[in-house]
Amino acid sequence: MRLEPVVGDDPRDILRALRGALHGAGPALGLGLVSELPAEVRPGTAVVVTTSGSTGVPKSVVLSRDALTASAMATADRIGDGAWLLALPASYVAGLQVLVRSLVGDREPAILSGAFTPQAFAAAALMMVSTEGGERVPTFTSLVPAQLSKLLDAAAHDPSVLSALRSFERILVGGQALPAATLERAEAAQVRIARTYGSTETSGGCVYDGVPLRGVGVRIERGEVQVSGPTLADGYLDDPERTDAAFLRDRDGTRWYRTGDAGLFEDGVLRVRGRLDNVIVSGGINVSLDRVERIVRGIPGLAMAVVVGVPDARWGEASVIVASRGEALRRSEAVQLEEARSAVHAEIGAHARPSRLILVDELATLPSGKPDREAIRRAVVALH
Repeated sequence: MRLEPVVGDDPRDILRALRGALHGAGPALGLGLVSELPAEVRPGTAVVVTTSGSTGVPKSVVLSRDALTASAMATADRIGDGAWLLALPASYVAGLQVLVRSLVGDREPAILSGAFTPQAFAAAALMMVSTEGGERVPTFTSLVPAQLSKLLDAAAHDPSVLSALRSFERILVGGQALPAATLERAEAAQVRIARTYGSTETSGGCVYDGVPLRGVGVRIERGEVQVSGPTLADGYLDDPERTDAAFLRDRDGTRWYRTGDAGLFEDGVLRVRGRLDNVIVSGGINVSLDRVERIVRGIPGLAMAVVVGVPDARWGEASVIVASRGEALRRSEAVQLEEARSAVHAEIGAHARPSRLILVDELATLPSGKPDREAIRRAVVALH
């Protein structure tokens, strides 16, 4: 089967090509860094998504028609059918799935064009209002936490943005952990949120609010979250070694994806604790940067902060908080750093306390909207 790269990231071009790929009439789509990929893929492939990820290591994930469709149908099973607004890049899996759900539901998606702003989002959302048979058609969208935070900031003084947020039957939020403070703000504003967990390898979110979607299995093996079900990718294009390392098969034939995340799965609810490999060794003691970051984000003005590890002459490695000046409120850096250090000390211990707080004009992000942790880390190291 032929793999045809999609040049650029115009969502309308991707939508047209995706329609043929999902229905089996057209070639498979190549999204992202596809210039050096093979020209042929296995039959049944719909999309190959290539992304550098937050670590900077490229990977080309092969997604079949069956996997993408199963994901879209499981989402509808959980939250219902309706019309979708695309507010994320369509070349990344979360945005791609907005288009897939629209095609599976036989509805034309609304598309947010140009730069993401609260005003543009509100205008697009409020234009989606429609009825069928006298009943209002439910609307949905998918965002990353930084977008939701920006919208909530605007909604505090712009009624149209607040109305737009409230108009959605459900807003899926994923790509990274949603800070508790942001979730509380959304709930206080009566915005209906579903926190999603998943990756490109699982065709996007496969666990909503801790509960796996229909057909999705979750288990914990040696502290690692592993996922099974019909939404799994076929593997990595032209990379059998990486595929075999990430996708396991039980004796009974069940296929599992190793997420690399630490977590607990109790009473049918998944709690993700962060990346198993996002750990530094400070003073000879392992420190989970994800755990430190979760605590730091509970400090007022640091809800979207990123914690990275850097070399340290005394401790070997140390953690550093990087936050946006615009978010950090009118408080001194020294006060915020001390509050963060105290909170981390109380919950983890003195060895895990961040060494510095650095305020920047804007946090580096990937095109998907996630923090570009590797770029942020490099910038911090350069400051040293």
